[in-house]
Amino acid sequence: MASTPRPHVLFEANYRQLLDRRPHVAVLPWGATEAHNMHLPHGTDVIEAVAVAERAADLAADRGARPIVLPAIPYGNNAQQQDQVATIHLSTATALAVLRDVVMSLKRQGIDRLLIVNGHGGNEFKPLIRDLMLESGLLIVVVDFWRVRPEEAARIFAEPGDHAGELETSLLMHLRPDLVVMPQAGPGATLPWGLPAISRSGAWTPRPWSHVHPDTGCGDPAVATAAKGAEYLAVITAGIADVLVELSAAVKGQVPYV
Repeated sequence: MASTPRPHVLFEANYRQLLDRRPHVAVLPWGATEAHNMHLPHGTDVIEAVAVAERAADLAADRGARPIVLPAIPYGNNAQQQDQVATIHLSTATALAVLRDVVMSLKRQGIDRLLIVNGHGGNEFKPLIRDLMLESGLLIVVVDFWRVRPEEAARIFAEPGDHAGELETSLLMHLRPDLVVMPQAGPGATLPWGLPAISRSGAWTPRPWSHVHPDTGCGDPAVATAAKGAEYLAVITAGIADVLVELSAAVKGQVPYV
């Protein structure tokens, strides 16, 4: 917890701070609330998205940038996880409506740059961003945090996994060790598809999650450590801070800020 309210985190900032230090670029953490194997909290994606966004904004603000981290959207597209207890699915139409209202609010207040920090693999923002950039004139950028600095992820983690595996478990062990219950962790195994041609390159359909991942995890969390999570967080937030510094300093006419 910061000792004083951070002017670049809207949840903490007061209006005096916002008037004195008007932000140039908004940051929207967007997660999901869903099962993460048997040992991580349902809020894993939200915890990660918020932590990554706030830490990147801390670093960018120290370099003179003027970001403002908005409160997180806690629900995502979970159409294939509706058999999981208390999992709320946000349809694409609803996500578009929510994002449109955020974008148009920012536009009215003179903030014309937005960075979405995505914490959930089921969220697909590209078509939404294309439509809203045409409609609003904002520059909208999305970053899936787990795709930042992939070479560093490969160095830090033996088998990162893509859901509650070594990478996510390590991050949560660093960020919220009080919410990680490792003795309950399953192996994160993936069962083979009965229709194998569909899973080959060039064809795609959503995974029927519980049929493919019996413990809801994808990737073995057994070798996760808090130290790996701390190292990875430092690496990816430095990369996202670079994006925020660049967006904050951007001048109209600099492609793609046109």
